[in-house]
Amino acid sequence: MQAIPPLPEWRRTRRLIGSLLLAASCASAHAADPGLETDLIHALHLKQGTTARVGTSGKAIRAYMREGYLGQHPDQRSDYTDYYLLKKPASFMGHELVLIEEEYITQYIGCCVSPGAGVIVKVLGSTKTLQAFARAQRCTLRDPVDIRHELNEVAIKTRMPKGHYASLSCRERDAEREEP
Repeated sequence: MQAIPPLPEWRRTRRLIGSLLLAASCASAHAADPGLETDLIHALHLKQGTTARVGTSGKAIRAYMREGYLGQHPDQRSDYTDYYLLKKPASFMGHELVLIEEEYITQYIGCCVSPGAGVIVKVLGSTKTLQAFARAQRCTLRDPVDIRHELNEVAIKTRMPKGHYASLSCRERDAEREEP
């Protein structure tokens, strides 16, 4: 017959196993399929010599939907833009992806559509990679942004934790702006 370990040792073992499981789940939560992030980044790349984007943001968004990161319908549509809140953790250029937005026209509702996409991230560390990407791809980076205000502006009702957030917009109007 095997002796039962003393209670303190049993608790320590249980805590260790729990901590390991938690760490593994957190690590895998942010390690979403790297292909998803790659496709989204590709959709934001500027097509050489134009104001159009290389990839298709709709295709990238549908891939996030298939994997359960986004709902099948936008959380909100305002003017020409669909807004999708992430349902589970994913990363974007080393930060926590919070929202994906896609601007496109289905029906003319007035001036002025600017096709493309954007993201809002919860910043984890330096934004140098985001800054370099924004410059290279002629996107607009707003850092910091008030996430509560941003969501309120498009009537999305949700609670977001306090933190440092940034917005990356890669639309036609962003690519048309004058370079500094």
